[in-house]
Amino acid sequence: MENANKIIKISTTPLDENSSKVRLDFDGYSVMEQCSNTAQHGSFFLEEHSLFFLLDGSLKLTHGKDVFELKKNEMILFKKATFLKFEKSANGGPTYDCIIVSIKDAVLKSFLTSSDMKPIAKPDAEANPVIFPMPECQIHFAQSIKMYLSGTYPVQEGQIHIKMMEMLYNIAIGSQPMYAQLLQFDQPIRVDIQSVIEANYTSPASLQELAYLSGRSLSAFKRDFQNIFNMPPAQLIREKRLAKAKDLLETTAMSISDICYTVGFENVSHFSRIFKDLYGISPSSYRHHL
Repeated sequence: MENANKIIKISTTPLDENSSKVRLDFDGYSVMEQCSNTAQHGSFFLEEHSLFFLLDGSLKLTHGKDVFELKKNEMILFKKATFLKFEKSANGGPTYDCIIVSIKDAVLKSFLTSSDMKPIAKPDAEANPVIFPMPECQIHFAQSIKMYLSGTYPVQEGQIHIKMMEMLYNIAIGSQPMYAQLLQFDQPIRVDIQSVIEANYTSPASLQELAYLSGRSLSAFKRDFQNIFNMPPAQLIREKRLAKAKDLLETTAMSISDICYTVGFENVSHFSRIFKDLYGISPSSYRHHL
């Protein structure tokens, strides 16, 4: 089994090898179903805007200091470049079953510009993720998409496109707060850079993605970051990761590789080398001398 502390990138890799998972990938969106009868945990990075429809079991998602605990027939929406830790279980039932739909910006923009929905005012503050009960129309949507995921019938891209439009209309008509989130995805509200870094320094987000999360262009993000921290983003993120790793070495019995992945590095040798560059001692030697 793959290390549970490794970051899994949603829309490119299945979440774990012990789950039953099926997926459909088309230009602009992907649909994945996860089924499992055992409790599992890990972390993942959303490369695209993603909707979670929980059909059975329980799912705990943690983003920074925010914790979201989904139960059967509940849903939640996250914007792209979001880093989450997850815990999932069958919750006493026979299985865990979740549909995850990932949507690219172009598909969302096409819906927002071509749909006949009455415009609504964008909120002044950032619309944070919220758990919503799935209305009956979304339960039917999730159940109907399972037929295409079953592999029993050939699937054309046009069919899935229609289902995606159905899902987005269901949100626009039946869940205005979630619709407000979608509107912000197109033009994110500017937020505090320090809070963005604190919530995402252990994630694999690129500078372009961090800039998006802060509601800034890349050039504006780099300029504002330098003004606040007086150092480039990569240096601060590296130092924060290493400080977190040092704390985990002191306070936990986690293995070196687990600590490496937990703080956001993807290569243990690289992690050990830069830890020694900063602290003058390797992670294993540092723990040995505690």
